[in-house]
Amino acid sequence: MSLTGTPFFLTSLMLLIVAVVLPFALWGRIAGPPLVRGLARLLMLLFAQVTAITVVFVLVNNANSLYDTWGDLLGTDSHVEAARDLGPDGMGGRQVAHEPKQIQRFRPADDPKVGADVRMTDLQGKISGVRGEVYVWLPPQYNDPAYRNKKFPVVELLPGYPGSAKSWLGSLHAAQQLMPLMQSGTVKPAILVAPRTNLLPGVDTGCVNLPGKVNADSWLTVDVRKMIIDNFRAGDKPDSWALAGYSAGAHCAAKLALAHPDRYRAAVAMSGYNDPALERDSLAGKDPKLRIESNPLHILKTANAAGKPPRTALYVSGAARDGYQSGLALRQYAQLPTTVNVQLIPANAGGHTTAVWEQQVPQIFRWLGTQLRA
Repeated sequence: MSLTGTPFFLTSLMLLIVAVVLPFALWGRIAGPPLVRGLARLLMLLFAQVTAITVVFVLVNNANSLYDTWGDLLGTDSHVEAARDLGPDGMGGRQVAHEPKQIQRFRPADDPKVGADVRMTDLQGKISGVRGEVYVWLPPQYNDPAYRNKKFPVVELLPGYPGSAKSWLGSLHAAQQLMPLMQSGTVKPAILVAPRTNLLPGVDTGCVNLPGKVNADSWLTVDVRKMIIDNFRAGDKPDSWALAGYSAGAHCAAKLALAHPDRYRAAVAMSGYNDPALERDSLAGKDPKLRIESNPLHILKTANAAGKPPRTALYVSGAARDGYQSGLALRQYAQLPTTVNVQLIPANAGGHTTAVWEQQVPQIFRWLGTQLRA
């Protein structure tokens, strides 16, 4: 039974009802010695507590898209088949232009909550050695005959940790919000791509490449990117690509965009952080070298020192002590052509929650429309 499906929720709810009714029906009817009666009553109470906790967990998980599968929840699934050393460019000596096209089969998304127009595919990363699902939403103009010769910009959507690939399309309702705005011209059309980021059991990869462990950077910036270009009318230049993330995904979005200005023009980071060690389960945060190298602020300072500030536009939003200061630090060291737009979220807006990030979707995509072009 699927962890996020309606059948599991209904089953949990039914068990909770049974657990609540059972003590009222049987409490005084239990026969046997006092020890047996006491043990039976204790088990009924424990059963009621467990079912109540289960229902709350299912509601929270479905609302925030934390865990997609039982394997994600129990920490039994790995989506890494190989993690060889790919070098500083994350390509392992290969050139994307020389790689054969990877044509994928797409099917309707496996969760109706993300919307009827969302499709998904299972991608086998040829460079990264990662396998995982990728969700894709096409803007309303994509199938309009007037746009048949037009390529579209692309935004990769990254969740927090733990987080599901479908969180932006499900919990944040990005497609539902953007559909009318793109139809009216308020927001420029773009392809939305939501790849799996939960790749290792019980670990936030920090979107880094670590030989022998995972090549999460190459999965997102090489394999997923190439697959979209191979299968859709997507722009293949950096000016056509952006990343957007919240929480741990915000850290990834800023890091990847600054590290790969040859692949991305812009990034949105909502309620993120610069130091990966602020996420206690971060793979990068536990490695002293990676902790420094994957810090967006360090990446920016190093590029500036080399006389090559990245041509990257960042939109950073967050409350005080929840992403805002990280954005100010990046803005302080930004040198043209790097730009950093920092937005303060009020402390009473709702905290570190999907409700806060959902409200920002229209604004961040209006901003992305000023940065991206096909």
